[in-house]
Amino acid sequence: MFTVFNEEIARVARDIRDRHYTYVRGEMSEADLAAWQLSQFRGTVAYVKDNSPFYKRHLADVDPASISALTPQQLASVPFTTKDDLRNEFEAVLSQPLNKAWIFYETTGTTGRSTPCPRDNVDSLNNNTTLTVYYETIFKQYGENLVVGVSGPTELHAFGDTFGEVCRNLGHAVAKMWPHSPMVGYDRALKALRELPANGLFSTPGMALSLAKKARAAGLDPRRDFHLDVIMCTGELASPSLLENVGAVWGARAYNALYGSQESSVMGAAAADGLLHTAPLLNVYEVVDPLTGAAVEPASDGVLHGELVLTALYQGSKPLIRYRTGDLVRLTPAAADATLPAPTLEVLGRTRDELVIGGHRVNGYDLENLLLTHPRGYLDYQIVIDEVEGRDTLTLRLEVPDDDPEVRVDEQSVVRDCRERLGVDVSFEYGPLGPVTTTGAMVSWKAARIEDRRGAPDQERATALALTAGRAR
Repeated sequence: MFTVFNEEIARVARDIRDRHYTYVRGEMSEADLAAWQLSQFRGTVAYVKDNSPFYKRHLADVDPASISALTPQQLASVPFTTKDDLRNEFEAVLSQPLNKAWIFYETTGTTGRSTPCPRDNVDSLNNNTTLTVYYETIFKQYGENLVVGVSGPTELHAFGDTFGEVCRNLGHAVAKMWPHSPMVGYDRALKALRELPANGLFSTPGMALSLAKKARAAGLDPRRDFHLDVIMCTGELASPSLLENVGAVWGARAYNALYGSQESSVMGAAAADGLLHTAPLLNVYEVVDPLTGAAVEPASDGVLHGELVLTALYQGSKPLIRYRTGDLVRLTPAAADATLPAPTLEVLGRTRDELVIGGHRVNGYDLENLLLTHPRGYLDYQIVIDEVEGRDTLTLRLEVPDDDPEVRVDEQSVVRDCRERLGVDVSFEYGPLGPVTTTGAMVSWKAARIEDRRGAPDQERATALALTAGRAR
């Protein structure tokens, strides 16, 4: 509504909306998209050089006009921006003073010093338009005037503002609820979900399972006593296997709704095909070797595998240039039958969190997907890696309800798949996991689901790998 009080920003909002619809309907040619991206890339580089004290120094030798194509060779002439740059430079990275923003967020600080993430109207209009247009393809499958619960980590996070506005754009009612808040809690959140009743939910996969666990503890059946049709998951790694289980527990369809962070906002979003699509109107995407920083070569099927690097194509409070996310991804060209023409992403974990198991290199996303392909109906899980007599072994810990006839695990199939893929054995443990799969902080939605205990004396000093790619950092 704020746009009606500012004619210029109202015009900008309409332009952004119309461009997005032109793109998702397939009415923008590849040549037109490439030309637009190049123009915006140059514009963002010039903008930050003029407005950001950090980038004025960092990009001093970069002439935006000399960039004639967004090829790996030309992009390599522009220096990376790193997380250390953001932490060390702090407000110097900003391209607008704080009083020009409409809202102020910070990173959570779980991986280092919290950094400021203000957003002005240009930031929010671009990112929320992408989410609105992409999510429209999902929500229209479930009717009009949905009631959607929005369950984020804290009231001070962008989670509630962003998804609340997107649902409002699409004509859906929103109930904001924060199960971690002492003023709300899980019981009150479940009461709201049940009595509204809500047919949609934004949450993390872990929170969706925790809500189901609390419901069962109260004598309720998530499938019978609630009315959820669609669950939009974000904030943690979410493999297809995990999403299918979240959907099975609630009798709904679960999507990997968003890949984003406080620093870089929207990097990928879901569509009706269930895939996580890039946002080419928001960012230029590169995939580089995590060790060398050089552009990776595509595989025979065109897939790029490596660390994701982003450059913002809109000029707001804090556009980042060639930002190394530290996230390992697979970037796949758009399929002919996809809902959107945008390439798709699989977010595999942090680059530093790759594992070697049984002599095979594997990331957290693929390991989770492998072990959770067959179990259905569990309410919590953890994967533990041990070394026994010089051999790697896996343990899959599952918390399953005793009174649910639809729970199935199929241990034999899990064992078979692990032996074929990794050459290791897997055992199973059943029972409550308690706080072992949370960090115990206000960012406890970032679950430590994989615990590598190899080499830990008495297995007491093991460090859990927190699978947190795509979360707000």
